[in-house]
Amino acid sequence: MPNPWDAGSARLLAGLGFSALATTGAGFAFSRGQQDFSSNRDDMLSHLRTIVAATELPVSADLENGFGHSPETVADAILAAAGCGVVGASIEDASGEADTPIYDLGHATERIRAAAEAARSRPFKFTLTARAENYLYGRPDLKDTIARLQAYQEAGADVLFAPGLTHGNDIAAVVSAVDKPVSVIMGFQGAQLSQGQLAALGVKRISVGGSLARAAYGALLRAGQEMRQRGTFNYAADAVTGKEMNALFSGFAADRF
Repeated sequence: MPNPWDAGSARLLAGLGFSALATTGAGFAFSRGQQDFSSNRDDMLSHLRTIVAATELPVSADLENGFGHSPETVADAILAAAGCGVVGASIEDASGEADTPIYDLGHATERIRAAAEAARSRPFKFTLTARAENYLYGRPDLKDTIARLQAYQEAGADVLFAPGLTHGNDIAAVVSAVDKPVSVIMGFQGAQLSQGQLAALGVKRISVGGSLARAAYGALLRAGQEMRQRGTFNYAADAVTGKEMNALFSGFAADRF
């Protein structure tokens, strides 16, 4: 389930035949010239509406930590996202606080329980993904990560996600410790397992987070450096032609946004 960061990238990925999309908070922030985790709730909801309108594919939302600490705030974020047309969302157990970057387990579990109750209140199937963020915040504690995912499963999460796991043995341990589908993220440095390898481990969903956006911006940076430092334009040899882009975007009404 790849992660577009704007309408154009969503349409390109849909055209490649993917069956679902997920937003990326990091990619969206980068597209606005901002750091990751700098988007506020209203901006993120507007972004969700843009991605949903771009294709006919189901979309899951990256809601970061729900834009607040309390379970009530998280539940409200789920309801607001569902109102934008997404059919799923992820909630992190990262607090956004430097001193205590991960919520304690009890509070984190209550947040997921509130999110699950909000998701179940919708008149359609809304898939809630609960994320255990230990490995992204310098806490590579597999035992605690598994305990968190087990608690989130009991609280009502539909999918369990521990971003930052890079070793097959750790991923297999997570899969065997829970009864709900497990999602992983690829596209990080050091995470080089293939789709086939992950499927063999029992993984049911793969995200690439902000890596597609970073790949696109990496190409832009290299092109800019080439022009600025060497005065050449060889980067264009790898660029998609305007004709190809127009063909890929044909059929989309200009006023849909």
